Amino acid sequence: MSKTIVFRAEDLFEFMVRFFTKLGVPEERAKITAEILQAADLRGVSSHGMIRLQTYYGSRLQKGLIDPLANNEIVRENIASLALDGKNGLGQVVAKDAMSRCIEKAKQTGIAITTVSNSNHYGIAGYYAMMALEFEMIGISLTNSQPLVAPTYGRKRLLGTNPIAIAAPAMTSQPFVLDMATSIVPIGKVTYYDKAGESLPEGWAIDSNGNGTTSPKEVLEGGALYPLGGPDILRGYKGYGLAMLVDILSGVLSGAAFGKNVSDPKNPGPANVGHFFAAIRIDAFRDPNDFKKDLEALFNQLKTAERAEGQDRIYIHGEKEFELAEKYKKDGIPLLEEVVKSLIDAGSSINVPFDFDPIRTFESNPIQSEN
Repeated sequence: MSKTIVFRAEDLFEFMVRFFTKLGVPEERAKITAEILQAADLRGVSSHGMIRLQTYYGSRLQKGLIDPLANNEIVRENIASLALDGKNGLGQVVAKDAMSRCIEKAKQTGIAITTVSNSNHYGIAGYYAMMALEFEMIGISLTNSQPLVAPTYGRKRLLGTNPIAIAAPAMTSQPFVLDMATSIVPIGKVTYYDKAGESLPEGWAIDSNGNGTTSPKEVLEGGALYPLGGPDILRGYKGYGLAMLVDILSGVLSGAAFGKNVSDPKNPGPANVGHFFAAIRIDAFRDPNDFKKDLEALFNQLKTAERAEGQDRIYIHGEKEFELAEKYKKDGIPLLEEVVKSLIDAGSSINVPFDFDPIRTFESNPIQSEN
């Protein structure tokens, strides 16, 4: 068992803004980055939240491996397309600007696509897809990432967890928001099992020889994650194909790094992460209200379907996260004690104290604390 400590969302946001500005990030950009990191913690995707504040963003800013003052530069532009060079800026700042430009183009053309090269880890993919919702659009957000996943029949880490996020507006229900990795689990899940001294479930990962393993240490010390689906007998090559698709659109199409060339955060030099964004204006195809009514009808078919024994609800993608975000905004955001200690240490090292009173503390299972 481990301790989980709950803090007010406002306090955590304020700490992140102070942390980033101390490292030379302009206040407006610090707020953008903090907002997107907090969006992950609020939605229960803690692997992409404050846990990375120092381990990725802070450490790279301190080493000069991210340029906090960088501005996106246009590489190519057409009426419905845009290719940007992120100039090694903060991924969240780069990505929010890129998706905003994509939406503006879609307002004029109905559909628009923006690619980004030379960026960094941009946090939670769903944030950018959801930016399209208020404009009666469908949003799409993809990114490649450091290699952690082995291809089917392989044994080396060659692909990232390469997420896919799609958001579509509904009439009265919460929007449809699919935000998923193309690996079977994030590497953080393996780390938590290792800390807890527990074995992994079968079908999550392989050892350095390419054999399936339930040992977290074998995965962390030279092994790799399976793609979504797991081994070939469970059709994991479909997840492998999806990871490649993301890398083609985010990396190869944008001119960013791809495959094993996307930089590990521990390595010196630019990460050269690539992103892909799309915005689809619904009224380019049909009346938006009719679309949303039909989407509600689809939701209703699924939510009122006969449930499996012992189950009391069928969820639509995004529902759990929206409900969790409302709860955490009101009751506070839970952080594992290990994460809190890392924030205290990181803040202390640059004279930005993490000195907030927790709302409460409780015992938790670290395995169940990571989505």
